[in-house]
Amino acid sequence: MQIDERGARVRAVRRRLAQDGPPWTRPHERDFETVALPERDCDLLRDLLIAERAETVVEVGLAYASSALAIGEALITVDPPNPRHVIVDPFQAHAYSDVGWDLLRAAGLDSIARLMRVQSSVALPELVAEGFVADAAFVDGSHRFHEVFVDLYFLRRIVRPGGLVVLDDDWTPSVRTAVRYYERNLGWSVIPDAFAASGTLRSIGDDPAAEAVTRCRALRLPDPLTEPPFEQFNAF
Repeated sequence: MQIDERGARVRAVRRRLAQDGPPWTRPHERDFETVALPERDCDLLRDLLIAERAETVVEVGLAYASSALAIGEALITVDPPNPRHVIVDPFQAHAYSDVGWDLLRAAGLDSIARLMRVQSSVALPELVAEGFVADAAFVDGSHRFHEVFVDLYFLRRIVRPGGLVVLDDDWTPSVRTAVRYYERNLGWSVIPDAFAASGTLRSIGDDPAAEAVTRCRALRLPDPLTEPPFEQFNAF
């Protein structure tokens, strides 16, 4: 199948998902709309990865696969010799009835994707041990501070120096606080215009009086990576 045909197949599945929703959802009110990354943010994520010429991406969280399909479209568009998309989601089978994975298969992306059905705190160290290196990561897993912090710790060892880490739900205080450590102590830098043009906005902590920020935030790792001396610590 040619690149144009593969891309058209992915776009068709993405379009159906955005218009009609997934074929099955959990029994929670507006679950798909709440959980899934909105289509316009998916488009921005895709475009960012294409501009980065990403060949290998690791993703934490699959759910209904809206972001995974966008990542897959980016990889097909870049068309590297060996595209790789590693996805970590321990809940895909029992919580989501494999809907997300089935959508990836319908799009023909299972040929480049690997689903690790374990906790990210298990999967990411395994990838480190394998010597796996990614150009970029997309993080939409647990929103508990300590688990986000651990995800970012291991992604710092997986994503190449100068690579990208993109996080969903940056409006949540737990995610923002975890990221702030890596900004203030390890030199991660925000890409301010990555989602600013048309990304979804949300008030920090869902407080109407708080600042509205983009739902997603993209950061670039320093190149080269360095370890600060243990005496040096910036409160976050």
